[in-house]
Amino acid sequence: MQQFYANESVFQVLFITLVLGGGCALLAGRAIALTWRSIWIAAVAMIPMGLAVRFVHFALFNETLWQPQTYLLETLLLMAISCLAFQRTRAWQMVKQYYWLYEPSGPLGWRLRQDAPSNS
Repeated sequence: MQQFYANESVFQVLFITLVLGGGCALLAGRAIALTWRSIWIAAVAMIPMGLAVRFVHFALFNETLWQPQTYLLETLLLMAISCLAFQRTRAWQMVKQYYWLYEPSGPLGWRLRQDAPSNS
């Protein structure tokens, strides 16, 4: 961990990256899903979010601003959180919006109801 974060404790890294950055990624993924956009938008939106998290590490704890490995790690983590929040929200949307057609299938999915009307 010293090679990635020289001036920070584990608590500081987890707080900035997971609590602040992860919370923003969660809210962004949810908001993007609520506007019926693609999951790719949720993933791409985390690229500048990763830069923002990197800047907070730099501004508060005197870390190096541009560390490619750390930026990549943090951005991938933010993308994962954002995409999970997106998928959870999309599953909730599909079940709520089309209640006569779909039912929940786990926390991240939906499936066709057994009693759904058929096209034939």
